[in-house]
Amino acid sequence: MTQSPAQNGLAAYMAVTAAYWAFMLTDGALRMLVLLHFHTLGFSPVQLAYLFILYEIAGMVTNLSAGWIAARFGLTTTLYAGLALQVVALLALTQLDPGWQIATSVAFVMGVQGLSGVAKDLAKMASKSAVKLLAPKEGDGLFRWVAVLTGSKNAVKGLGFGLGAVLLALAGFTWATLGMALILAAILIAVLIAMPKGLPAGRKGAKFSEVFSKSANINWLSAARVFLFGARDVWFVVGIPVYFYAVLSDGTEAGNRAAFFMIGSFMAVWIICYGAVQAAAPRILRASSRSEAELISAARHWASLLALVPAALTVAVVMSGAPAPWLTATLVIGLLLFGALFAVNSSLHSYLILAFSKDERVTMDVGFYYMANAGGRLLGTLLSGLTYQLGGVAACLGTAALMIALSALAAGRLSAPTSERATA
Repeated sequence: MTQSPAQNGLAAYMAVTAAYWAFMLTDGALRMLVLLHFHTLGFSPVQLAYLFILYEIAGMVTNLSAGWIAARFGLTTTLYAGLALQVVALLALTQLDPGWQIATSVAFVMGVQGLSGVAKDLAKMASKSAVKLLAPKEGDGLFRWVAVLTGSKNAVKGLGFGLGAVLLALAGFTWATLGMALILAAILIAVLIAMPKGLPAGRKGAKFSEVFSKSANINWLSAARVFLFGARDVWFVVGIPVYFYAVLSDGTEAGNRAAFFMIGSFMAVWIICYGAVQAAAPRILRASSRSEAELISAARHWASLLALVPAALTVAVVMSGAPAPWLTATLVIGLLLFGALFAVNSSLHSYLILAFSKDERVTMDVGFYYMANAGGRLLGTLLSGLTYQLGGVAACLGTAALMIALSALAAGRLSAPTSERATA
């Protein structure tokens, strides 16, 4: 029996989502494995940040070119390439030798993380672009579909953070990465077999110069994205995990394992809650009854509200003077609140980039936008190790507050498409 276009589109959306889930589970687990494994080997906060720098640089370069790659070779090919490269990256990490010098280990892991960064952003760009083409055109269908994909992806990545910490404690670094590589390879084969038709093939005439957007809205939204994700990663990548490890571990092997479980659990809960709020963002914002202009205005207001949280946490850390149980509890609660507000901001951005994009150049615009996203993560990663080493967790959180304020200013330059066309 032949499927209708709507049924075929839904089947393709489900297959893309399942593949993206599998990828993000390994991505979250790998980040936690690398962070905790090398922290226990004595790496400083700045050295830990170095491990992720090439990952983010590769993400910027990949996103800039991934839009053209998808336009030229097709969305499914781009998605498959992302999954395959992640398998290669995981297998490469199993060759890490504990006897290597620190400089050699750092260079090797940076290279593998760079490959993983390429893999992630190929998979992400293909998945997000597919939503624009497959989602229902009526009502808030686009917002709902992108919110479900993005929210569920982050919930799965959160599970990956917890999984990574558990695997490191129970199986060790090498066996954990090998197991994930084998599972992801099996999923890639399944997706290759089961992927239905519904996504466009490549366009031979696609030019690389098309990736640079001429839309003021897309450029300002991309700037807002840089500072939004920089504000998250400035405390998320190194600062908070290392701070919690210092507070929770007593230095013994048993104490280290307990700290791994608690840190992994917190990071997992944070990401899962963040994903759940993202998925619920259309309802939180009452998107079905609001115009695009009203949602643009909401992007400014929610960014301003978010900036208050890290500012308040910075004050709490400075006033405490030293780690204390009440401060740890305050940080946990405050960062969970940050995650909820951050999720609404992120979901609004993810909707607006697709709303601002035209079907014929959606991969180009989404690639450019996620290049900005990777640039923000790179900035946050660099500052995370540096600010923690210079001023502790207070410096991380204070920097986050400043960056969100800059994100709000950029969002304030967005305009409804009608006014943009009128001034063009």
